Amino acid sequence: MKQLLIASTSTVHGSDYLDYLLEPLKIHFKNVETILFIPFARPGGISHEGYTKIVKLAFSKIDKSVKGLHEFENPKEAINTAKGIFTGGGNTFVLVDQLYKINVIDTLKTAIESGTPYVGTSAGSNICGLTIGTSNDMPIAYPPSFNTLGVIPFNINPHYLDPNPNSTHMGETRETRIQEFHHFNSQPVIGLREGSYLEVLGSKITLKGPLNARVFKKNKMPYEIQPESDVSNLN
Repeated sequence: MKQLLIASTSTVHGSDYLDYLLEPLKIHFKNVETILFIPFARPGGISHEGYTKIVKLAFSKIDKSVKGLHEFENPKEAINTAKGIFTGGGNTFVLVDQLYKINVIDTLKTAIESGTPYVGTSAGSNICGLTIGTSNDMPIAYPPSFNTLGVIPFNINPHYLDPNPNSTHMGETRETRIQEFHHFNSQPVIGLREGSYLEVLGSKITLKGPLNARVFKKNKMPYEIQPESDVSNLN
């Protein structure tokens, strides 16, 4: 049975890394002592070692140890034997490029579908969808494909922002960008606001957290869904 937490962000305003998720993480990883961390998204260009150190500190608060995937000579074996997996945020293109380079996309998908508890934040959530076409990140790396894990039947837009009528910013809103995406693609998109996440248990997908999420479908008006909404049949 699939077990995932797919979160908009690792850090909400005014708190430390993963603090707002620690209670759900404690439950999610209740049978896991050591979590395999995938550090490849490298926010701000941080090293794999530096990123892993941050994650180790966060998980130490719930008495979990962490080991980075970059530390293993055989990454496929590390994923296959992992008891729990966490993929952090950063640049989605860099993350996906590296996952393809070491040939573990299918390995990771199989592990998740086989029931290995998985948590993703930001870029680590983007890769749970069908493609990374709704990432907010600059394409600074060139992965061989935008196709990713497809363990949920739609795409994610993490860090979703509502238009600010008082802003002087003249660039496109998130909603406009997703409408552009739907000019060429048909899958639905869920805009996850900060502090929100999806809980996947088997075939059931539920919105969790304090805020509504925004759902976009091709040629349809976007609409809001409330926490505890079931989005399992969103396709």
